[in-house]
Amino acid sequence: MARDGAVYACQACGATHTKWSGRCDACTAWNTLVEELPGSRPPGALAPARSTKLRGGLAFETLDIDTPAPPRIVTGCDEFDRVCGGGVVPGSAMLIAGDPGVGKSTLLLQVAASAALRGVNCVYVSGEEAIEQVRARAQRMGLGAAPVRLAAETSLRDIVEGLKREPVELVVIDSIQTLWSDQLEAGPGSVAQVRAAAGELVRLAKKRRIAIILVGHVTKDGQIAGPRVVEHMVDAVLSFEGERGYPFRILRGTKNRFGATDEIGVFEMSDAGLREVKNPSALFLNEGGERAAGAAVFAGIEGSRPVLVEFQALVAPSAYGTPRRAVVGWDSGRLAMVLAVLEARCGLSFGQRDVYLNVAGGLRITEPAADLAAAAALASSALEQPLPQDCVVFGEISLSGEVRSVGRMESRLKEAAKLGFGRAFGPASAAEAGVLPVAGVTRLADAVRRIGDNDWR
Repeated sequence: MARDGAVYACQACGATHTKWSGRCDACTAWNTLVEELPGSRPPGALAPARSTKLRGGLAFETLDIDTPAPPRIVTGCDEFDRVCGGGVVPGSAMLIAGDPGVGKSTLLLQVAASAALRGVNCVYVSGEEAIEQVRARAQRMGLGAAPVRLAAETSLRDIVEGLKREPVELVVIDSIQTLWSDQLEAGPGSVAQVRAAAGELVRLAKKRRIAIILVGHVTKDGQIAGPRVVEHMVDAVLSFEGERGYPFRILRGTKNRFGATDEIGVFEMSDAGLREVKNPSALFLNEGGERAAGAAVFAGIEGSRPVLVEFQALVAPSAYGTPRRAVVGWDSGRLAMVLAVLEARCGLSFGQRDVYLNVAGGLRITEPAADLAAAAALASSALEQPLPQDCVVFGEISLSGEVRSVGRMESRLKEAAKLGFGRAFGPASAAEAGVLPVAGVTRLADAVRRIGDNDWR
């Protein structure tokens, strides 16, 4: 029997239940309910008010008051600063999440060392590794001389008290799932402990004007582990992504109160740590040679940065009764839609063929402007007709087979021209930019015809 007033919190979604059961009713996860005793509050939480009467009024202001931009701590890691919006804001809390082994600790150790060498007072607190391990990694990366202060601690009380006594500007906590508060009986990594630790550290950041970077784990589904309230509490959420087998890593901003979202920073993993990639377009493209059938270069936009990446498609006869549909780096639902439009509007048949689509380099593309590039790669493979070597492709496809305009077409074309491309294949309105000759199309059927006839006028 449950104790009076006890609640059971789901470790996957944070939902609470009055009694234990094998499955969470909110997220349907099994064996995730853990008992949490009542009567304790997260450290630093305010006590409930005894009266609902307001003792004072609100001070209102208008929107026309000039507010200066928040100051920034420039860490010196340009790709990291780009994603943050120009640097880390003092008094802000940031959450960085990624798969195990992707390089989160390596990235933040480099950021802290780079900032420390610029005179920023940095502290790196590790709850997963001993100080000797962190120091050995820093020496292997050539950062042993950086004046970063290290600590290995998991007690939330000791960390907070230590940061209050020291003049600190930038703090890295690796990771939030390892911290525990002595005011709660739940174990480290539980919903209650993660929520309490995040709340206390965010309050410390606001009160002491300290920039705090928290490392978060992810679940097997790629979601940040712990309660979703943590993502709402912090000022920025960054995702560190990387496909196994590729040395490239993408730092992507999914939430940022002080800058743009969907901004990306590109890194390459090496023996000496992460190397910044200043020109990711050249990194994700094929290294010379004739373009084979089934390849199309997509001129995309990631945040504020134009990026060129190669779409690779293979259409082959199916050896089994049910054709396969495999896609890497793009949305499988979007692939199904493009295949349906190609069949219904353009006369191409994929019913008895296997279809494979891959985005080269391990980058994941999410914008609809990649529709025409994927369709061009599929049509090129199906018709066994390669696209021109110096051609980039972009455009959105509607269900009626119309090729629609996309945003920032001039930036896409300028990036293509900078890398030596001489023409573009996309919406007819792209020709108005005047950067490159554009083989404009308004219907997908016309695009497929041009690919089959090798007509690029």
